[in-house]
Amino acid sequence: MARHDVKTLLVMRHATAAWAADGVDHHRPLTGHGHGEAAATGRWMTERGWIPDQIVCSDALRTRQTCVWIGEALGEKAPTPYLDPRLYGADATGALSIVNETEESTRSLLVIGHMPWVQGLGMRLMSADSDEDAALDMAQDYPPAGLQVFEVEKPWAELDGRDARLVSFITP
Repeated sequence: MARHDVKTLLVMRHATAAWAADGVDHHRPLTGHGHGEAAATGRWMTERGWIPDQIVCSDALRTRQTCVWIGEALGEKAPTPYLDPRLYGADATGALSIVNETEESTRSLLVIGHMPWVQGLGMRLMSADSDEDAALDMAQDYPPAGLQVFEVEKPWAELDGRDARLVSFITP
């Protein structure tokens, strides 16, 4: 496939969250530190030109707040995020099925979600030619606001496993 046909998949864990005042996990907000982590990840994305055409985000408060900080860093280039409630309780297979629904015209997709599926999805998608250091870092420790960057040469609908090249894993 020609280089211009390579798409980018960004998979991000939400930033550090506090406990919800009402005790409901879905309502957990970001901490002050989490706001800084999310902003730092957004700046990293912007500095490196990783500007998503589309953002799909869990509808939990902490992921929505993370998405706001990413959007702030992206500025006018930020797409309107789609909140998908299926990402909140998903596993890696469920999250992958949401990625598989992406229109082929999307060249760069950011998915913001939760452990353990963000790490599980990365482990499932990572091809044999992935960056070894990035793969080891992601597999050993996936902290809040961690971001995986994959190169994808297949149609979104055909992603299944070991078919995306992990090129970077960053943490704020």
